[in-house]
Amino acid sequence: MNLGPTEILLFLAIPTIIMGFGVVLVARSAKARSRASIPRRHLDPHELDTTVQTLVTDGQHVQAIKLVREHTGMRLIDAKNLVDGVARGQSLLQHPAIQRLAPRQPHIAPYGPDLATRVRDLKAAGRTDQAIFLVRGETGMDEEAATKFVDIL
Repeated sequence: MNLGPTEILLFLAIPTIIMGFGVVLVARSAKARSRASIPRRHLDPHELDTTVQTLVTDGQHVQAIKLVREHTGMRLIDAKNLVDGVARGQSLLQHPAIQRLAPRQPHIAPYGPDLATRVRDLKAAGRTDQAIFLVRGETGMDEEAATKFVDIL
């Protein structure tokens, strides 16, 4: 089999073109990964409100919508409606999606004192069995562990 210059050129050109496409794809994916890996600081609701109001005042509605979507995960139409509301003078802070961004207050039990204090009170009143049931109910301990807990107090 005798190969001429045209065939040799084709055999070399095709793999070179394929490798070139591969290099371009790898470079694009690496660029996309590096862009996606940049950590973005999430704003608290008041900072977000201030920033969105500033963007709306400057006429940068698209940037404001992008910012709202980035921080809330809202759909495009919902974020647009929210930003349009800010442009009309409505508060961003009243929207439920923004309220979810606010740090949550620690849950304080409605019954007041902590478990150990309540167990001590029950034990002092001579209601040890009720104290054991209380410990089991609130902690999920078995009876033996709850009894040891009450006895230690």
